[in-house]
Amino acid sequence: ISDIFTGLYSVIAIQAALRHAEQTGEGQHIDMALFDTQISALGNQNLNYLVSGKSPVQMGNAHMNIAPYEVLPVRDGHIILAVGNDGQFGKFCAAVGLDDLPANPDFATNPARVANRVDLRARIIEARKTWDRAQLLAKLEAASVPASPINTIGQMFADPQTIARGMRLDLDDGHGNRLPSVRAPMVMSGTPLTYERPSPRLGEHTDE
Repeated sequence: ISDIFTGLYSVIAIQAALRHAEQTGEGQHIDMALFDTQISALGNQNLNYLVSGKSPVQMGNAHMNIAPYEVLPVRDGHIILAVGNDGQFGKFCAAVGLDDLPANPDFATNPARVANRVDLRARIIEARKTWDRAQLLAKLEAASVPASPINTIGQMFADPQTIARGMRLDLDDGHGNRLPSVRAPMVMSGTPLTYERPSPRLGEHTDE
């Protein structure tokens, strides 16, 4: 992921340098390091340490500062649950039959839920272990509680949203073959991207 982030940050730096060149006529050297990007990408974990002086512990897929905000198991897979505030927590509890939790001082506020996340997680898993993923996600969507399935790559490409967004491409290689690919994630109204051919074959443009 650091390779990807460094490339994205490089694009931002290049755009800023081009803007500076337009205004001043001066170019500049851009220094990008994978190491620097890794530190920058830690985001709120950096501030957790800088403010408290304590190194964050490993949390797996859970959010350090918000609960419940993590990957959770259901009967036929896993979901990511992203309950971001007390209001959403109340809606979540009502949707899954944990109506007593919002009034419990151990779970009434986000700081309390973070402090008691182990107990909270156990109660949530116990309440939902017999639920099907699709059934639970439908309930949470109806309650406006942020949640999403954890898909395999195959499930991801079969997802209606992936299909509707046209993320998969099949490109003609000029030799009668259709090569699978993935489109860039930018959708531009004025200058839409075009995909006319796949990556060049080995040595295809050597003479050019």
